[in-house]
Amino acid sequence: MSALAGTWSLTRFALRRDRILIPVYLAVLIALVVATAAQSEALYATQAERADYARSIAGNPGAIALVGPAYAVDTVGGDVAWQWGAFGAVTTALISMWIVGRHTRSNEQEGRSELLRAVPVGRLATLTAALVDAVAVNVVLAALLGAALVAQGLDAGGSFALSVSLAGVGIVFTGAAAVAAQVSQTTSGMYGLVGAAIGAAYLVRGVGDVGDGTLSWLSPIGWGQSMRPFAGERWWVVGLMAAATVALGFVAYRLAASRDEGAGAIAPRPGPPGADPRLAHPVGLSLRLTRGALIGWAAGLLVAGVMVGAIAQDAPDILGDSDEVRDLLARAGGSIVDQYLAFSLLSMAQLAAAYGIQVLLRMRSEESSGRLEVLASTALDRRRWAAGYLAVAAVGTVLVVGACGLGAGVADALVSGDASRVPLLVGSAVALVPGVWVLGGLTMALVGLVPRAAPAAWGAIAFCYLLAALGRLLSLPEWVLDLSPYEHLPLLPGHDVEVVPLLALTAVAAALAAIGVIALRRRDLQSM
Repeated sequence: MSALAGTWSLTRFALRRDRILIPVYLAVLIALVVATAAQSEALYATQAERADYARSIAGNPGAIALVGPAYAVDTVGGDVAWQWGAFGAVTTALISMWIVGRHTRSNEQEGRSELLRAVPVGRLATLTAALVDAVAVNVVLAALLGAALVAQGLDAGGSFALSVSLAGVGIVFTGAAAVAAQVSQTTSGMYGLVGAAIGAAYLVRGVGDVGDGTLSWLSPIGWGQSMRPFAGERWWVVGLMAAATVALGFVAYRLAASRDEGAGAIAPRPGPPGADPRLAHPVGLSLRLTRGALIGWAAGLLVAGVMVGAIAQDAPDILGDSDEVRDLLARAGGSIVDQYLAFSLLSMAQLAAAYGIQVLLRMRSEESSGRLEVLASTALDRRRWAAGYLAVAAVGTVLVVGACGLGAGVADALVSGDASRVPLLVGSAVALVPGVWVLGGLTMALVGLVPRAAPAAWGAIAFCYLLAALGRLLSLPEWVLDLSPYEHLPLLPGHDVEVVPLLALTAVAAALAAIGVIALRRRDLQSM
């Protein structure tokens, strides 16, 4: 039997499993990039305003380190490419990592690959199907995003250069994820390896861009930005990405052909002879199972906060002083610096909701794998088990969001020389937590009521992002905007704190969580 036998069937199966989440991802990312183009055109109506904006960026090392090199930002297309070159590349890399992990290492860890091996399926078919799935998603992204930007009125060459650069980075990290899936014996370990590689690529790119740019060529994210969309495109960089992907794919196939089913190229360290007593408690067990997510999200948002705080004092120069900018920032109070920090912290809080959802969806994973059934056969009550995950998600959210505020506060204090900025920004960030808790409560409700639809909680993040990015641009009614919990949060610093909305959001989150816990207690367990 061929090593690739059954690849097409597995590819169709993988695409079917992703039939909801992938279209949502594509729609959200494309909508956000197109919205950025529309906002850029509206914010800087004259060429003089845009030229001032470009000069402020070119002379700001902090902004370049955070976002990337400024190529042709005095044009709408160049501004979009600058704002999304790095962040969009990180997004495509993470999605590619998730797709490969979901259809390779996760299948092995959960035992599904053994069932697949019971039918005529080649040894390398599973890996090949995952790679085809991830590459296809990135190719579709390149086509749709490029077409959407052209429809927005941007130059076709620059539009497709930007979309291809983002997809190209995603494809490179598809290869990296394939290698990591063979090296690590666990899904979390695989995600940790690839996540570290993405973080390193982002940091190396930042250091290189602040310097002479040489170091940026060691980063796939730097490769994508080096295509220079809307600024004299360098299409030959695609060849560099293709060569790296082929090399990584070759390594992945060699490792896959030589290792045992379920094993990794690097064996995990043996555990201690006795279990930690804290694992006997639901909170201790859930914390142990999700501590990697807590560490990763806290570290990532801490770094993001540092980068945001490092350029906060330059916000007046970067944002400019057009009527459109003033109208956009009118929702927040205080100085332009405080307004910039308020909106930045709010964006980070929206992102932090992914941590809580990830933790709570681990409950569904434990149930579908059959491990919850084993726990439920003991004296452990399901409500206590769920409460452990809720406690970890709730407290972890405070830590993750607080880490972002801490990073922003320390960086801003170092630049401004005002040490009081540290507690101010930590408190401003933590005040946003009730909004994040609402999405966590929604996730718990889905896990309890409709467990198979629980991954739809990711769509709640996408919905909130779309409302924030497009709601006012499309002049949506206020009641539609109010569906997002983030619309009811204070924009701090620079705005008065209203306790009632925060208490109301907390109550909504608690009610949703309670509904989920009660439903989980009453329904049958589902192992599929």
